[in-house]
Amino acid sequence: MNQTAFNLVAISVFLMTLSALLGPLINLSPTIPALATFTILGIATFDSFSLQGKGGTIFIDWVAGFSPQYRDRIIHHEAGHFLVANLLGIPVTGYTLSAWEAWRQGQSGQGSISLNDTELGSQLEQGKISHQTLERYCTILMAGIAAETLVFERVEGGNDDRRKLANVFRLLGFSESVCQQKQRFHILQAKTLIQDNWLSYQALAEAIRQRATIADCQKAIADAQMETESKVA
Repeated sequence: MNQTAFNLVAISVFLMTLSALLGPLINLSPTIPALATFTILGIATFDSFSLQGKGGTIFIDWVAGFSPQYRDRIIHHEAGHFLVANLLGIPVTGYTLSAWEAWRQGQSGQGSISLNDTELGSQLEQGKISHQTLERYCTILMAGIAAETLVFERVEGGNDDRRKLANVFRLLGFSESVCQQKQRFHILQAKTLIQDNWLSYQALAEAIRQRATIADCQKAIADAQMETESKVA
C-alpha cells in the first residue's frame, strides 16, 4: 500500500474512533461515520490498485493547497528545478503547481517542470548516456530539495525526486550507500547554483507565483542576472 492510501486508511480509523467517543454525546447516528469510513476505504483501495496512488495525492494536495505556506513551498521547490535547468542549458517547456496539473500532463508529484530533453532521448536511443548529461539531469532533479533547504531550512517535499534519482543509480548498478552519496552530492551542486544566482532565483519564484509564461520566467532570470552583474561591476 502506498503512503497516500495508508493516510486515507488512517483517517478512516480516526473517524471511527472519534465517532465512537463523541457519537453518544451529540446524538450522531453510527451509520454516518460508518458510511464515511466505508467510502474512504473504498477510495483508498481503488486509488492504490487502479490509480497507483495518484488520486489520493491529488485529493490531499487539493486540501493542502488552501494553505498559503504549502503553496509557497511548492512555488519555491519548482523554481529550484526551473532555475537549475535553465543554468545547465536544458530548456524548460512548462511547469505545474499542483498534483492535478501534474497528473494532466503525465507527471507525478505535487508540482513539476517539463523539459526539452531531446538530447537525453537521443542518447537513450543510442543506448548510452554521457556522464555530463547524467550529471546535469541529476542535479536538476535534486534542485527542488536544495531550494527548500535554502528557503525554509528543512525539506517537506522531494520524495518523488529522491525516488527517481535512486532508481537511476540503481539501474546503473550502484549500491544503496553510493546512491545516498550521489544524492547528497547533487543536492550540494544544485544548492551552490541557486546560491550563486540568488537574485535570479527570487525573481523566478515571484514570476512563477504570478503564473508567468515560460518566456516571462526566462526574462525574469535574465534581468536579475544583468542586475547582479551590474552590482559586481
